Amino acid sequence: MVNEVSVRDLRNRGGDVLDDVERGATMTVTRNGRPVAELRPIPKARYTTDEIWEQAQRLPSVSADSWRRDIDSVIDQSW
Repeated sequence: MVNEVSVRDLRNRGGDVLDDVERGATMTVTRNGRPVAELRPIPKARYTTDEIWEQAQRLPSVSADSWRRDIDSVIDQSW
């Protein structure tokens, strides 16, 4: 949904305009009838910090020595 709002309306009804944007509207801001800016919602984060932390706790532990050996086995360090 794309709507237009003048600079004056944005100044006078800023809270209402942002409520519309928060609900998913994209607003084109106009000055003297000319488009000058666009307000659009910021995409929501896919995961919360708590969800990411919870997932990280389920990952297997990795031995630093084992990891180094794995890397050394695929990287040519002779140059």
